[in-house]
Amino acid sequence: MAKKKNTEEPVTEKRGALFEYAPAPESPAAAGDIATSYGHFIGGEFVDSSGSEALKTVNPATEQVLAEFAQGTDEDVERAVAAARKAFTDWSALPGSERAKYLFRIARIIQERSRELAVLESIDNGKPIRETRDVDLPLVAAHFFYYAGWADKLDYAGFGANPKPLGVAGQVIPWNFPLLMLAWKIAPALATGNTVVLKPAETTPLTALRFAEICRQAGLPKGVVNIVTGDGRTGAALTAHPDVNKVAFTGSTPVGRAIAKQLAGTRKKLSLELGGKAANIVFDDAPIDQAVEGIVNGIFFNQGHVCCAGSRLLVQESVQDELLDALKRRMATLRVGDPLDKNTDIGAINSAEQLARITALTEAGEAEGAERWSPACELPGTGFWFKPTLFTGVSQAHRIAQEEIFGPVLSVLTFRTPDEAVAKANNTPYGLSAGIWTEKGSRILWMADKLKAGVIWANTFNKFDPTSPFGGYKESGYGREGGRHGLEAYLDV
Repeated sequence: MAKKKNTEEPVTEKRGALFEYAPAPESPAAAGDIATSYGHFIGGEFVDSSGSEALKTVNPATEQVLAEFAQGTDEDVERAVAAARKAFTDWSALPGSERAKYLFRIARIIQERSRELAVLESIDNGKPIRETRDVDLPLVAAHFFYYAGWADKLDYAGFGANPKPLGVAGQVIPWNFPLLMLAWKIAPALATGNTVVLKPAETTPLTALRFAEICRQAGLPKGVVNIVTGDGRTGAALTAHPDVNKVAFTGSTPVGRAIAKQLAGTRKKLSLELGGKAANIVFDDAPIDQAVEGIVNGIFFNQGHVCCAGSRLLVQESVQDELLDALKRRMATLRVGDPLDKNTDIGAINSAEQLARITALTEAGEAEGAERWSPACELPGTGFWFKPTLFTGVSQAHRIAQEEIFGPVLSVLTFRTPDEAVAKANNTPYGLSAGIWTEKGSRILWMADKLKAGVIWANTFNKFDPTSPFGGYKESGYGREGGRHGLEAYLDV
């Protein structure tokens, strides 16, 4: 009998069509009404700026202007600090259990409005909705819940009997985790009885201003939280203000260094959480597939806009080829595109300026002889985008191995022995974080003792919890945020 001709396509050719993801967009309308212009939040009210200059915030995925907001002046900062100073007397006198009620209320409102806040964060920042919805917002609420629990237990925090608040805290936060960095700073400050003047980043002010609405909704006493928008000029006026008792800054190392010089010789308490160039170290006994997921999460989460990103991969020579093959296959599955699509893995770069920096440093990597690789992917025609990128043949002298790129770019180096891995991992001016991948618990402990980093993950990466302190050494700053340790920065001990 004649053999029937097989007219079906091979399964390998069908697979791509079978597993295509249909668009799953979140509605931008869920973000609620975005005003055409915003002033400051001072003394419990939204007020106009004393100046006429306005800045614009844009959607990084579309370059569409979302809103105008005020450029804070010295006079605006003066008003905000005065409001915080006036509120401090009554707020600090409240029993901790009463302050806790406000923090609990804020946490619950954040949970209730989490979809709205997650969408607004994605629109203003460019990060995927899957991250804002599943990572950022749950952590924001968790930090307020956690520090609400500490508010009436400060005597037992290990900082002596009857610790006192410092006064007015001036806080300056970055654009990579706008609402989460706000929570990291405001929650412990309020729990310990301080009042706050906060300046959000000039490219991502919208969720901070929406948080001001939440403060009003929670009935927080007027002046306890004040928000003044603007660029670096506003931040400099806030950190320099003579009636600010505590300065907390998260951002770039150059700006942190300038703030430290500015505050030298004053009695202000200072904490700095700055840049990083973390090593993600993979030994030959590590589970390759698990390590690959950790590497991808370490550098491509939030477009690489993470101070503790695992931007340097140190892989043991004997498994380099196997690991890189698996990593490239995994990178080829990453979806770059609309941040509001629930299938998106990598969203938009936050700004044109940041995109230009990433581009310049990757071009420097190629010029210095490193080999660049990116998976095939089509980038949108408008907005700020960058493909997930891998560099091999990187030496410790390359700029891409030493400078913080703050983008989805991974530099690969190799090592032979644990001692060599430690030496290469520590060969950086930064000391914020590191990752270790191995099946040997003794090696994890030995490495952790040798690595000069404030946060070290073992067989995982980018895991955060409000009960755990976070911070760095060397040019990554000083002081800790999160956990019991995060209280100390806001107490006179």
